[in-house]
Amino acid sequence: MRHYACQHNQRSCLSHNASGHCAHATGSDRSVSFFFLLIPSFNVMYEHVVVKEGVLWIDGVHMQRFHGATPQQNAAFMVGQLRVKTGDKVLDIGTGLGYTVVEELKRGAKVTTIEQSDKVLELLKQSANSGILEDKNAELVYGDAFQEVKKFPSASFNSVLHDPPRFSMAGELYSGAFYAELNRVLKPHGILFHYTGKPSLRSGKNLLKGIKARLQAAGFHGVQWVEPCLGFKCFKF
Repeated sequence: MRHYACQHNQRSCLSHNASGHCAHATGSDRSVSFFFLLIPSFNVMYEHVVVKEGVLWIDGVHMQRFHGATPQQNAAFMVGQLRVKTGDKVLDIGTGLGYTVVEELKRGAKVTTIEQSDKVLELLKQSANSGILEDKNAELVYGDAFQEVKKFPSASFNSVLHDPPRFSMAGELYSGAFYAELNRVLKPHGILFHYTGKPSLRSGKNLLKGIKARLQAAGFHGVQWVEPCLGFKCFKF
């Protein structure tokens, strides 16, 4: 995997607790201060702690779904929507702790993944998925996905997995302009899976309705909500 320059500053920190499975980092991304925490996940389905699978929390919001399935199981559900075949080129937006990248590599894909937070990358290095950082079939692009996607040639990827932070943290990654770029870089008949999670009942209904409308306006077809994966699946003609 090729690494882009990752700058650290004196405000960054990383530590482990006695069990060796908890780390945190503080600092600024997008000119806003966030607190990043990596903790062991709790598998509600089987009622035991999964030591090898961590969950990333940013300012108290978990970035991986872990109720009813482990983060790796949920990643497998999402990647399964892409119908990845050996040799496919996959764009994975929001590397995080690398769960979906691991699943894409298992299926024989060549993965380009984008992550803009050096703090998250530090925590990835401490996780069970750190091996993706050395995998020859994975390329890490360090930067802002909104800008980096514009640099890819049209029709570059067989599928895209878009797993952004919540809307309040990265609203531009839910915009019509960004969806149009995702449509552009997909090959004909390419598939997009866009994880959104399940927003609160009060505002979530309108948010999901807006996401679906913007995906359709960007040129995607067959936009459908996939309840088990908590996201939208669609394709490019």
